[in-house]
Amino acid sequence: MAGPQVNGDDLDGGLLPPPVRGMGRARVIGGLCLAVSLPPAVELVVAVMSFRNFAMIMLLQLAVAVTVAAIGGLWPAVVAAVLGSFLLNYYSADPVGSLSVADPTTLFTLVVFLALACGVALAVGLAGRRAQDAARSGAEAKALSALALRILSSDGTLESFLEKIRGTLGMDAVTLLGASAQASDSGSGPPAWQVLASAGPNPPVTHAAADHTAVVDPHYTLLLRGGPLSPQGQRLLAAFGAFVVAVRERQQLVKSRRDNLRLSEGNKMRTSILRAVSHDLRTPLAGIKLAVSSLRQEDVTFPPDVEQELLETIEDYADRLDHLVNNLLDMSRITADAVSPLLDGITWAEILPEALRGVPTGRLRNELPPNLPPVQADAGMLERVIANIVENAVKYAPDSDVVLNARTGAGITLGDLPASELRVTDHGRGVAHQEVLTMFQPFQRLDDSSASVLSGGGVGLGLAVAKGFTEAMGGTLGAEPTPGGGLTMVVTLPLWTGHGGELP
Repeated sequence: MAGPQVNGDDLDGGLLPPPVRGMGRARVIGGLCLAVSLPPAVELVVAVMSFRNFAMIMLLQLAVAVTVAAIGGLWPAVVAAVLGSFLLNYYSADPVGSLSVADPTTLFTLVVFLALACGVALAVGLAGRRAQDAARSGAEAKALSALALRILSSDGTLESFLEKIRGTLGMDAVTLLGASAQASDSGSGPPAWQVLASAGPNPPVTHAAADHTAVVDPHYTLLLRGGPLSPQGQRLLAAFGAFVVAVRERQQLVKSRRDNLRLSEGNKMRTSILRAVSHDLRTPLAGIKLAVSSLRQEDVTFPPDVEQELLETIEDYADRLDHLVNNLLDMSRITADAVSPLLDGITWAEILPEALRGVPTGRLRNELPPNLPPVQADAGMLERVIANIVENAVKYAPDSDVVLNARTGAGITLGDLPASELRVTDHGRGVAHQEVLTMFQPFQRLDDSSASVLSGGGVGLGLAVAKGFTEAMGGTLGAEPTPGGGLTMVVTLPLWTGHGGELP
């Protein structure tokens, strides 16, 4: 009498147990066999034992009818009751061996027995059906509850959810149609439908191509292609429709939240850029203008060494401006997810000469071991990453050499991929542990009065750009304290596997 059971594994497999229909053919056949065999067996036993108590024999036949009802349902029990009453009349009621009844009381007893046996059979059959209905409803409720928990605990796509509906209902394909925004806004004429998501081969895209249609609400409609839907399936479909709306609205809320977050970050970026323009960019511009204005004075003749110093000032400030503008542009690309690295196999050693151009050679110690395998990187991005990190180390560790080292081998991985590390080590003042998590944020500098956090570049973008480019290439950028004081920046990139192109 047990009904179907549904658990999380059933839902993960996409299958709901089939509904219980009736008692099952095997049980009905078994009940009929017992209905035919048990009443004669009772009469045979009492005949062998010479037992002549009519009331007790009738109770035994009633017990047989109840047993058959419990096993085979209503109709086998009716057969057992009719056959039992016939055998009672023929073998146990006077005159024995005849279907006639001498005592009217005995006839009344037989009629009451037949009615009682059929009533008991009907009651047991109804109880069995109600138990099956209750089990089926419980299975549906449990399935829908598990499905609701799945929706609330995950950000699954509409396609995966529709695939769950398709598998649960046994359909070939499912399509979700949504009313277009223009039709919804105008409110005139029939809505124009567009496909939002689908699952299964050759999903229906029009109402005419669907075998079943479920109007979820005025804005969404489910189209299904497949065999007939049972009443249980129709009830589940109605509930699934409400869940589809919940999934769709959840996705829209997530997208709205993501857009709001992007707008907030963009506003913060613009505010920081304005601050940088008002301070960090105006300073070199003012220096360049002052030097140029001095050189253009026709009534003043500068000695060659002073003129050379003014030209060097212009060049230095121009380099600073170029660096600042490049970092601002790169940070804008990173914030807008517009970074598309062109990956190739590059060794650390071959990228260092260009990356370290302009850095005082007396401050650097290159301790890279020979014959390191190439890493997967974009040459231009990796050059900027190393340049920003080394510039940062030189700036904030003025009394320390900056040591570059690299390693690869067992234990250095990115997920399941083998990787290689480039370590840039200085022995400067270092960074407090609580500041390490924020040092890679844009517009953060150690000498800012508002945020005493280490970063690189004049506007505090060097490490933020370096981290963004490293992650765009599929790597990581981290920081750890140097033994004895200072900071070690660690760039980790996967080893080159020979497959180039752009990362998705």
